[in-house]
Amino acid sequence: MTSKNLLLLPGDGIGPEVTAQARCVAEHLMPDLNIDTGLVGGASIDAHGEPLTVDTMVLAKQSDAVLLGAVGGPKWNDVERHLRPEMGLLQLRKGMDVFANLRPAFCFPALLEASSLKRDVVEGLDIMIVRELTSGVYFGEPRGIERGLGDKSFGFETSRYTAGEIKRVARVAMDIARGRGGQLCSTEKANVMESGLFWRETVTELHAACGDGVELRHMYADACAMELVRQPKQFDVILAANLFGDILSDAAAMLTGSIGMLPSASLGVDGAPGLYEPVHGSAPDIAGQGVANPCAAILSLEMAFRWSLNQPGLADRLFAAVSKALEAGARTKDVGGALSTAEMGDAIIAAL
Repeated sequence: MTSKNLLLLPGDGIGPEVTAQARCVAEHLMPDLNIDTGLVGGASIDAHGEPLTVDTMVLAKQSDAVLLGAVGGPKWNDVERHLRPEMGLLQLRKGMDVFANLRPAFCFPALLEASSLKRDVVEGLDIMIVRELTSGVYFGEPRGIERGLGDKSFGFETSRYTAGEIKRVARVAMDIARGRGGQLCSTEKANVMESGLFWRETVTELHAACGDGVELRHMYADACAMELVRQPKQFDVILAANLFGDILSDAAAMLTGSIGMLPSASLGVDGAPGLYEPVHGSAPDIAGQGVANPCAAILSLEMAFRWSLNQPGLADRLFAAVSKALEAGARTKDVGGALSTAEMGDAIIAAL
């Protein structure tokens, strides 16, 4: 069997620390995995003057999976917008054409008390949010800022989706729902946005054509945000456009107690490399202290095993090991933890 290739892009802040622990886990579980490294974000700006180089993009496309740490930090706040570290991440997503962003929200038993909601509301929580990632208002044209006199200045973006862009991410969401509880909630703002109305019509059309085994309902995105807080376990799979998916997935993450504990996967067409990253930021305030919790990066590796490296058995083992390590006493607050970064990595490896 041909060995698989994993590209590590540690990035900035705590990114190198947490991806180092993910690498240790990967080497333990899959010794024949080829692991390469590259630069992205502020680290790439410092080394090459741009947040993502052509060479790194080529490496990403040649890999089976890419594991990213985090990008950004105050050091690069004053650079031009097109050179900001975050632009490297957007360019990576667009260049890899990873259009379906999978954001799970689950609550480990050891962390139930960390949630701001009551135990009975979040116990057993298991939601998958599928966010369209490479189109919509973040990428639509025209966009810009028009400088006028005083109050006549304005900024604008365009929310634009083609039927093909909607259908391909909706297919992913339906396939995932079919393998879970069979429930799909598609969200938009069809009441006030033409692009939202088109989204609803297109998803409905696709469901009629190939939605067997999936129950589809529609919900306005703001109502979905309210329902996530009121009764989150009513949801199985949530489908959302880029902007709304960004907001809803962060809200869902906090139901679990900490956004710093959750992973994500960004997928393209079958056979193309996937992009995996923790949903936390670069946390520059604790970078270099050895206290960042690596669980989100390690769980992102778990998703890479499952979705890109064709190792579902290893993924199951790793998820169970993280849960066991947390049960053994690790507690979290944001991305910091009671155990050091290395101690948490060691605890997970010991639990495998």
